[in-house]
Amino acid sequence: MATNNQQFSPSSRFIILLLALLFHIHYAKSDLQLNYYSQSCPRAEEIVKEQVIKLYHKHGNTAVSWIRNLFHDCMVKSCDASILLDTTKGQKSEKISQRNFGMRNFKYIETIKEALENECPNTVSCADIVVLSARDGVVMLGGPHIEMKTGRRDSKDSYLTEVENFIPNHNDSMSLVLSRFQSVGVDTEGTVALLGAHTVGRVHCVNIVQRLYPTVDPTLDPNYANYLKGRCPSPNPDPKSVEYARNDRVTPMVLDNVYYKNILSNKGLLIVDQQLVSDPTTYPFVEKFAKDNGYFHSQFAKALIILSENSPINGDKGEIRKVCRHVNN
Repeated sequence: MATNNQQFSPSSRFIILLLALLFHIHYAKSDLQLNYYSQSCPRAEEIVKEQVIKLYHKHGNTAVSWIRNLFHDCMVKSCDASILLDTTKGQKSEKISQRNFGMRNFKYIETIKEALENECPNTVSCADIVVLSARDGVVMLGGPHIEMKTGRRDSKDSYLTEVENFIPNHNDSMSLVLSRFQSVGVDTEGTVALLGAHTVGRVHCVNIVQRLYPTVDPTLDPNYANYLKGRCPSPNPDPKSVEYARNDRVTPMVLDNVYYKNILSNKGLLIVDQQLVSDPTTYPFVEKFAKDNGYFHSQFAKALIILSENSPINGDKGEIRKVCRHVNN
């Protein structure tokens, strides 16, 4: 038996160093990293970008969907593409949660996945497609290019019963909204920046009418309230009907700081938007972003990266789905 004073032989030291190196490589490979697919699928990120651009020119609203996908997927337990799973006999889809009301364009994720499968079968995860498509969608909307790490694997489970515990509602208190984001590592300034994504896309009247009926929310600009009543003439809108109002009527498909200028003028659509102004912990960041679009972009990028790296599945856990809407056979 060796004692503490004995020296290892040169061959033993070599084996120990080799094992340590292999151990390091294995776990380093399990971590998210930039250009994760550089060897296994060199054109992976370029293919995602090509498809995002092509889909944007056919269906401009896909760019907004990509950003929403990242938020609704990564907030719930992990960035693992669980949001994409359809309902099966064994489990119900997260898509049916009221917190995911209005989510769409999932079928175009499959378009991207098919292009990647043609190039590199069984290689690029749906979870990474969610993140990379959001990155490229931000650019299509005039936002900053964000370097996103990859190397995620896909969940085999859907978390419908967990959704409401992670995704804040549009009429939750600001303290609850902040705590939800803080639980995934996004601080107050980052939360205000991420809510700036409301500057693009639109909101269904179902989520607006409580500020209009039976009486108008006094924090709403009166002229803006009249506009919203024109868009949402009934206090009981049909969720399946096309009844929407734009978050930003000036640049509705540009990711910019007009959102913050609007809410400072009491022209926010949702209760959570108005609370950013009325809450003393968030108000200073609203002012800062309203004054400086470049600063808003930098903080939005920083917060989106943090959110995109929330508890990823990697290493030998999960799987690489062949089709994003269901697990492999």
